[in-house]
Amino acid sequence: MVHGIFPQLFEEQEWEAFTGILLTEAKFDQEDLKAVLPDWVEEERAISVALLKATFPHLFSVLHLSDGKLWGKFAKSSHCELEIPSAVTSKISIFQQLLLVQALRPDRLYSASALFASRVLGLKELFSQAVNLKSILSTSNTEPILIIISAGVDPSQELSELASSTVGSDNYVQVSMGQGQMEIAIQYLQSCAREGRWLCLKNLHLVTHWLPTLLKELSVIKPSPDFRLWLTSEVHPNFSTVLLEICTKITYEAPPGIKRNMLRTYDSWPSSFISKRGNALRAKALFVLSWFHAVIQERRTYIPQGWTKFYEFSSADLRVAADIIDRVCLNSDRSTQWEYIHGLFETAVYGGRIDDAFDLRVLSSYLKEFFDNKVMTAGSRKLLGGIISVPASVDYKEHMHAVRTLPDTDNPEFFGLPENIERSAQCTSSRRMIDQLKRLLRQTEIADKFDVHRWNVELSPILVLWKKLNQGSQIIHLQLTPPQFDKEMEEEPPVLSFIRLEYYSGVRLVQNVHSSLASISKVIRGAILLTDDIHTLATSLLKHETPNAWQNRWEGPEDPLAYLRGAMRRALAIQTWLPKAETGQLLDENIDLSHLFHPDTFLNALRQQTARNCKVSMDNLKFVCSWKGKIPNANLSITITGIYLEGCLFDEHQLSDCHHDSPVVSLVPPFTAAWIPKDSPAPYREDEVLSLPIYFTSDRERIVTCIHLPCGGNHDHWIQAGTALFLKNN
Repeated sequence: MVHGIFPQLFEEQEWEAFTGILLTEAKFDQEDLKAVLPDWVEEERAISVALLKATFPHLFSVLHLSDGKLWGKFAKSSHCELEIPSAVTSKISIFQQLLLVQALRPDRLYSASALFASRVLGLKELFSQAVNLKSILSTSNTEPILIIISAGVDPSQELSELASSTVGSDNYVQVSMGQGQMEIAIQYLQSCAREGRWLCLKNLHLVTHWLPTLLKELSVIKPSPDFRLWLTSEVHPNFSTVLLEICTKITYEAPPGIKRNMLRTYDSWPSSFISKRGNALRAKALFVLSWFHAVIQERRTYIPQGWTKFYEFSSADLRVAADIIDRVCLNSDRSTQWEYIHGLFETAVYGGRIDDAFDLRVLSSYLKEFFDNKVMTAGSRKLLGGIISVPASVDYKEHMHAVRTLPDTDNPEFFGLPENIERSAQCTSSRRMIDQLKRLLRQTEIADKFDVHRWNVELSPILVLWKKLNQGSQIIHLQLTPPQFDKEMEEEPPVLSFIRLEYYSGVRLVQNVHSSLASISKVIRGAILLTDDIHTLATSLLKHETPNAWQNRWEGPEDPLAYLRGAMRRALAIQTWLPKAETGQLLDENIDLSHLFHPDTFLNALRQQTARNCKVSMDNLKFVCSWKGKIPNANLSITITGIYLEGCLFDEHQLSDCHHDSPVVSLVPPFTAAWIPKDSPAPYREDEVLSLPIYFTSDRERIVTCIHLPCGGNHDHWIQAGTALFLKNN
């Protein structure tokens, strides 16, 4: 919005550089750049700094980045956007300050962007405060109030409390919409309007086909002055626009932070529920449950390191969990069956929503830590989150006092996450923000119709980038025949067969992409007519989406510019692999799995070749790795490099905690990997290693394989830290 309203704030090419669509002729050698990088700048920022210098030489000249004393506070500050030296801010624009943060401290780009927008718009803060439902009552009673909710958020409890304090609980009716509830909803609508009661129709997104009937009924009823109609719905593309227009609309979000989350839980539990039968153990378990529920909900703030995806942990899960604790604690003898609670919570209640094995491992770790006698027994000194002790009594006020002593801002320690988690979260938020900005740049109407001028303007960055990527390469001109799976190839080493097929597939992908983009270029120049296939391809690119025709050949980045760079980088790399594989030298060199289109298939080919050499079945082999050197009993081993670690640090011997200023990711030292017989001893004992996934990207969506890292014990600590590995992305 700021870019559209205040274009004078942006100098030439600055916006394009910020959104990542600016192309440069400059080529860099990373090692050379590191040699001239100022000592206070992290090594991984070398290319970003070089791009800033090449693109905006005047801006770079006034920064004086070589002056470490000048930039000391900026480098170490957890709010670096506020610590840019005054000698620099007086010479550069407010948006150039944002470009500076993007190049040097991307871990603060999201906050810096919010600061930039709020300063330009004259706002004290960019994010509005949550709406109080009580303040909405001043609107007309003939105007329904639509509460727009997100998945896993339920305003029912707050609405019920508001109704109880305003009109009394007997005058409040709530209907959860779904199959068979439509007639009941109409009956309640008529009776409540007539009698002046409040009515809440929940989850209208489940019955969008019925909304015209609701509108028709609203047009004929003559409500009492005390009548109120509340509606809740998630965002839905088929939601009635007419109903939207006649409603007062508010958004409802879950309270941020563990403290507010627990207060909301206790607001939903009356004091009699906590003190039931004077059972102190039950009251403690309920307190721990409210903490556990808050932790797993608020951990969603740190996706994908907290959880790999958003899980809809809701108040319904809390109610079921509280009911289980109620039954177990009131009906059992002195020895409470915590394992029973662990099992139900992990497999049925909360765990039933989780579909990722490594996320399930995090949930299990929390359950074992929190629901344990060490936490529940009288006189226990174990603190939840290292900060709060469990109240020993059934006194509701004592429980509330304990919750209110919590800080308003969450500490990473509460979740078991590393101290630098905020840096990771900021980087993730920044990437998503840039992706959304790119999508906003690609207007839908441009894609829906053919306009030569607009197509030329919007698609030229992609066409120019592809031309530059192909400079000095002959891949688009190669004429290859597909590998023949004949008897001779059956006897060929599986790794070599894989490399041949990978090379052929990579070349064909590059040539297919080239043919597609050449067709678009010809249409723009008027050399050929527009066809449906070309229009479909161009429509995806105009929307800044990678075309399905490309994704079907290789499942790569959704951003087309990143896809093109990734495809060409891999094609060129595999081109150098083939001669080494043919001469048998490939496995003697360091292997960077990010050079491959299908690294998981490469590891499987290595497994197949090992099985063939050892004359055993593939199922009889296990994948192991070592930082000690050669692996005993390994018939075929490789050295893997280019793997990055997030969530902790690793020094070849064991894992260690990150500090608040630690890099978001760190490079794992090269290691030896091999497939060995299952009955052979592994390089490390089982109790001293932790199984970690290697993901294709830091988004943690697809797994290449899993490896065991020496962790020095305390498995649950590293599990809760969200520790994971991934391939080099750039």
